[in-house]
Parts: sequence; C-alpha cells; structure tokens
Amino acid sequence: MRILVVNAGSSSLKLRLLGDGDAVLATRDLPPPELSWGASEPLRSALVELGPVDAVGHRVVHGGTEFVEPVVVDVAVLERIRALSALAPLHQPASIAGIEAVAAAMPGTPQVACFDTAFHAGLQDAAATYALPAQWRERRPLRRFGFHGLSHAYLARRAAELLGRTEAGLRVVTCHLGAGASLTAVADGRSVDTTMGFTPLEGLVMATRSGDVDPGLLLWLQQHAGFAPETVAEGLERRSGLLGLAGSADMREVLAAAAAGAAAATLAVEVYLHRLRKGIAAMTASLGGLDALVFSGGVGEHATTIRARTAAGLGFLGVAVDDRRNEADDGDREIGAPGGTVATLVIESREDLEIARQVRALLGKGS
Repeated sequence: MRILVVNAGSSSLKLRLLGDGDAVLATRDLPPPELSWGASEPLRSALVELGPVDAVGHRVVHGGTEFVEPVVVDVAVLERIRALSALAPLHQPASIAGIEAVAAAMPGTPQVACFDTAFHAGLQDAAATYALPAQWRERRPLRRFGFHGLSHAYLARRAAELLGRTEAGLRVVTCHLGAGASLTAVADGRSVDTTMGFTPLEGLVMATRSGDVDPGLLLWLQQHAGFAPETVAEGLERRSGLLGLAGSADMREVLAAAAAGAAAATLAVEVYLHRLRKGIAAMTASLGGLDALVFSGGVGEHATTIRARTAAGLGFLGVAVDDRRNEADDGDREIGAPGGTVATLVIESREDLEIARQVRALLGKGS
C-alpha cells in the first residue's frame, strides 16, 4: 500500500511517500506558496513526480471533542475541521489547505485526517478539566485537549521497542521539543497527562509561543494597559517564547549567544530549562514514577546541551546522562548513564510513520 503522508505547516509542506514495511519511497519539502497550496505549481509538480498512491494521510492539529480517531475526509468532515480553526490558528488553516490541494490534484484518492489531539482524548477528567464556572463548561468544550499526539504516540511505542519491552507497564515521559514544545506522560501506551491544553499555547516555553502565563496578567494588559485582544493573541503566539526573551526563535542561535555571554540569551536558556524540568517532574508525578525519558523534535534531537542540563536537574528522579552517548549522533539511541534507574533516549520523531499506521488501520489494510 503506497501512502502519501502530508504534513502542512504554516511555513512549509512536507510530503512523504511510504511503501511496504514503512519504506520511504520519496520525500518532498516545499516552501510556502505565494497564494495557496491549491495554486502551488511546485506542489502539483511534486504530486506528479511521486506517482500513484493508494491513500493520503494528513496531519491535522485539532480534532476538538468530535474527532477522537482518524477519519476519511469528505466535504462534511472538512467543514467540521474548518470550524475548529479558531482553536489552532497557526496550524489548522494550513492543514485544510493541504487537504484541499491534494483533493484537487488526486480526485478520488481516499484522504484520511489524523489528529494530534486524538492521542489525548482519553485523558481522565481530573487531567482534562479546567476549574471554570460550570455554566461556561456546559455551553462550550472548555477542556484540555493536548497536542503533538501523533509524535507522542510514536515516541512511546518506539521507546518500548528500543528497550525490548511492551508498552504495558511502561511509564514514559515523551518530550517533543521543536518550534512547538510539549510533554506527555504515557502509561501502558496511553496518554494520562500532557502540558498543552485548550490550545497549543499552554505549557512549555517554545520558539515564539509563551507557554504558561498567569491569566490575570493577560486580563491586566487588556483592562489596564489598553491592549486589544488581537494584540495579546499575536504577542502570545508569534512574539513570545525564545524570540521574546532572546530575540531569536532558533535554539541554536540562542545557545550560541548564551555561550558568548549574552545576558538575554542566558536568561532565555535558564527559563526554558526551568519550565522543562518542572514539566518533566510534573508528568512523572502523574505517572507515579518514571521508567524512560524521551527527547525528540528539533531541539530534543540535536541540542546536546539542553539534554544534558535538563538531566542534570532531574537526578532526584533517577535521570542521568552519559556525556559520550549524549554527544554521539547515531540515530535513535539510549543516552542514559550506565546503571541509571531511568532509561534516557533520543528518538527521531516520525509522525509520518504514525499517520501511515493509522491510515492502514482505518482502511482495513492492517497496521
């Protein structure tokens, strides 16, 4: 079964053609179009070059309370996905544009939407509920959804494989650290807690997103400093995080500036690590203990300093990193110090493999 995996982001569109045994047959990474993906000549050319496919799987960030598993996309489904755009304004419109563009280029080919929120749909009420007025919660779906679920699901399963264990009985904290960043506590292969909430703004410090902020601060900015809601939203989404603290959204640049003694960059790294360590400890508390810690994403996979300094503050949990293993660059691997009580792993995030697995399962072609 030839499956085309489409991951449409706000700044790029990634295509992965997968064959039997998850073999990667072809890849294309396209820059953002000037108008729309539907009008993108590079996309049309890439789809022609890739050849025939049996099905297409799309990463869709927000499924709300309705989409808790993959679904075949039709006109009605697409409109329901579109209605969720306000909950993920940086991501949902790009996913919709990708679906529409591929549908136009490959009419009749089954398209499957795979949702980042679905992995967290089984969160217990204690982990999913905000302490808000009952009338608010009864009228609207005001709950914690969680995100990056496709990545977290894959990472937990891959960690079990690397450790030679089944997911049953395994307690894992997965760290998806990229431009967006989130943690998930996974027990028995299921998400039991996560750092992102109603939107992808909650939780860790990210490239341009703030992560956790006192809601009273945001109310103060609007009520007493004259900030319009649109100004607050734009600042939280696009001008905060590493960019707001250090002037750069690229962790590589921030680390280099900190190493050169730049005060703002040094503070940015300290804030990032403080939130990260605190989040990992909180996820461990939700699990009642920790068997494995997984680093992934652009920062998690490549920033050796971030991994080492994170682990250095988590020794009380049994986390310890071996310097030689941490500095090595040889794919998915364990980097924990020998004899450590917690396995510490670096795993490449392969959302494409998780999406393909879900597509096969939904269309009855096996998993």
